[in-house]
Amino acid sequence: MGLFASLCALVGCNAQNAAFKSVDVTEFEKTIADNNIVRLDVRTPEEYAEGHIDGAINIDVKQTDFEKRAMALLPTGKTVALYCRSGRRSKKAAQVLAARGFDIVELESGIIGWNDAKRPVTTIETDIFATPGGKLVRIDAIKHGTLSINFDGKWIYIDPVTTAVKPVTDYSTMPRADIILITHEHGDHLDANAVRQLAKDGTRLVANANCATALKGVTDATVMANGDSLTVGDVKIDAVPAYNTGADKQQFHPRGRDNGFVLTIDGMRIYIAGDTENIPEMADINDIDVAFLPCNLPYTMTPEQVANAARIVKPKVLFPYHYAQTDINRVPELLKNDQIDVRIRQYK
Repeated sequence: MGLFASLCALVGCNAQNAAFKSVDVTEFEKTIADNNIVRLDVRTPEEYAEGHIDGAINIDVKQTDFEKRAMALLPTGKTVALYCRSGRRSKKAAQVLAARGFDIVELESGIIGWNDAKRPVTTIETDIFATPGGKLVRIDAIKHGTLSINFDGKWIYIDPVTTAVKPVTDYSTMPRADIILITHEHGDHLDANAVRQLAKDGTRLVANANCATALKGVTDATVMANGDSLTVGDVKIDAVPAYNTGADKQQFHPRGRDNGFVLTIDGMRIYIAGDTENIPEMADINDIDVAFLPCNLPYTMTPEQVANAARIVKPKVLFPYHYAQTDINRVPELLKNDQIDVRIRQYK
């Protein structure tokens, strides 16, 4: 008998438990407005992909490894606000997690009630991490080479583009940016319209010299070259090399022009490689918690090169990204014996 069926048999399908709190849509919405609350969708990945509450991570309660995955993915010491389709599965998940010491708030009516109340949903996948200082970092997989990072209420966007990569993205519907990082000037990384939609008073735009020139008249940019460092608020930004080594690829990303970035946020280190191959300078990139490595022939790396790069950088979590038509599932296969958590998200 699976975990979900066992729980049903033990407590009954309509059971409530004093160890967690069930609330209506209005109260749930108030709860998740707190940036320190973890949002959890316990439906299947297929249901999650159709539309979920913004910022929710996905762990399927009907899978036999639900508890193990939850303990690995959920930051300890944080309140978890969870939901399912109608409230049935979420109560089972709430009981499991409450028994593990989590403070649980459960949406009684599920996503059905959320939708009936005309609350918004998204299809953007989210991952949540805890910094060494105990704060939450949220990473959203927007598409291709585009992602956003939220920390302590501040928003960082990397390589936002609107129409150059499908699906078309309207950033005017998203939180405005505190920091925008642009790795290089190719059209699937540099988009003046996206920058316009995201910029506000005080937005810090960071880019290489070519991007800064291209964006004159849109907003001023802080120019960073390989080896430069900059601190913006609580975020330290290091610009690192990103280039092609293959003789047949030099025209795509020449050495010295483009940037990758290493972000240090409350002790957590995130490496965003940009468009690059597995270059020697990766040996100098250390103590990485989360890495984004591109996998897109003929412009960046093969799955084998990504695996080799991952073995050099040694991140705790790896997101292969910018992968277009590449068979991206080769990457976790190649790294199955390495101590790296490889997560495939919608970065096609």
